[in-house]
Amino acid sequence: MAVSLSSLAPRLTERLGDPLPGHEAHLRMAPRDSARQADLSVNARACREAGVLLLLHPDDAGPSVVLTVRRDHLSDHAGQISFPGGRRENGEPLSATALREAEEEVNLSPTSVDLLGALTPLFIPPSNFCAHPFVGYAPSTASLRPTDAEVGRILQVPLPRLLDPAPRTTETRLLNGRNVDVPYYDVAGHTVWGATAMMLAEFLAVVRDATASAD
Repeated sequence: MAVSLSSLAPRLTERLGDPLPGHEAHLRMAPRDSARQADLSVNARACREAGVLLLLHPDDAGPSVVLTVRRDHLSDHAGQISFPGGRRENGEPLSATALREAEEEVNLSPTSVDLLGALTPLFIPPSNFCAHPFVGYAPSTASLRPTDAEVGRILQVPLPRLLDPAPRTTETRLLNGRNVDVPYYDVAGHTVWGATAMMLAEFLAVVRDATASAD
């Protein structure tokens, strides 16, 4: 990616203010038995609300994205990859939820983050969460470290690597007693799938639009 993060950030803010790729982008990375866009909508859902942070920062290899790796010993979702985020508390703004959870999970100071905008909310049936993703920019991630018992590692993945088609592939998994084709991103040997991959797909579509407008 030739464009720097300092010049990309304002373009992302502008792009996030326009109509978003939405569930059409989500479906590109949805397991193949996840049928329709309506199934992904948070509208009229009696769900638990969560705020999620897609954090960008400058790195030697160009702009990078922060992901977390859950610890291997956990009973739920062991070893899975996610963005910092979690459940809304006490009616707080969902953007504040995303920042609070990032501070709790990876030691990211909320005051160090410039929020650029929001992506499309996504309903996650297995956990009954309505995830609300926000894109943020931090000039430095020098202080990042796992600060939550569930977080084993932090991945800082170069954005150009994610934009390359090569990391996206598909495998067959047994889900709910059926063999299902599951798209995923191969990120430094880690499998990024499910809701995280779906949110990432929309984010990358937005980045492509923003960088195309810079050409």
